[in-house]
Amino acid sequence: MKRLSVISMVLLVVTFTFFGCAIQPHGQGWVTLIDGDKGLENWNRIGDANWRTEGGAIMADKGKSGFLVSKNSYKDFVIYAEFWAETDTNSGIFLRASDPNKIGSDNAYEVNIWDTRPDPTYGTGAIVDFAAVPVPIIYKAGGKWNTYEIYAKGTELTVKLNGAVTASTQNSKFASGPFALQFGPGVKGITGGPIKWRKVQIKSL
Repeated sequence: MKRLSVISMVLLVVTFTFFGCAIQPHGQGWVTLIDGDKGLENWNRIGDANWRTEGGAIMADKGKSGFLVSKNSYKDFVIYAEFWAETDTNSGIFLRASDPNKIGSDNAYEVNIWDTRPDPTYGTGAIVDFAAVPVPIIYKAGGKWNTYEIYAKGTELTVKLNGAVTASTQNSKFASGPFALQFGPGVKGITGGPIKWRKVQIKSL
């Protein structure tokens, strides 16, 4: 119990230090990978999702499953992303993937986007299997533009959705690797709603 209290205090300090002021994604050190409908060339495609440029964003809405995988690997970083999802969209940002050719929550930290996930414990705003969100669901992304701000430094990971810290954890399972944007299957494998990315930026720490 004492150990858990110490860990909680550390996470609170990290969260306050990092999120006490707004991220400046246009400042020094930021690398822009998606900007409107530009940037598809910055990613490797895995799976059969129909990634394309449309309406000022990069999007996918068909296929069994697919990822845009960053061409570079990252260890400590901040990600800023703007995305649009439907209520039934299954998507997310996978961090420090250990196998860039086979992305999954078993070899990366998955920051989820899925309002209708069958097990809502790790729905939108959660880090799947590592940091849960409150149930009943209070964090939702469907039907609007949203922002993710994700901090990863050493064992510390913190997620902020639309200005609210939704998940924080300390974990050392995955140390470095590329990150990936997902278009995933819906409930029971049925095609879910589209995912659109209009801004994705990363800053190494």
